[in-house]
Amino acid sequence: MKYAELLAQARDTITVRRVYGEPYESDGAIVIPAASVGGGGGGGGGTGNGPDGEGAGEGVAFGVGAKPVGAYVLRDGRLTWHPAVDVNAIIETAGKVLIAGVLAFALTRYAKRRA
Repeated sequence: MKYAELLAQARDTITVRRVYGEPYESDGAIVIPAASVGGGGGGGGGTGNGPDGEGAGEGVAFGVGAKPVGAYVLRDGRLTWHPAVDVNAIIETAGKVLIAGVLAFALTRYAKRRA
């Protein structure tokens, strides 16, 4: 794949259409889902003399990631934002806080015994 083709695909991939989903109706309200979308890419190439003669090469890579962040809800002429709750992130953070608390408690007890 040539660089120009990759850039064209990247331009088509990362658009506002990826951030806001298609609106749909639910219980008399219009719901517009939203996501955080990011991407990146890179490439390189070169020519030169290899051990067996002429050599050349090129390569490109591209990646896209998306994560739901919430939805806009339009009901009775009023627009409200409803954030998405990431339960995994909450559990991970709670685990880190618990570990930090246990370590702080253990270090405090150790320091008091040594004093």
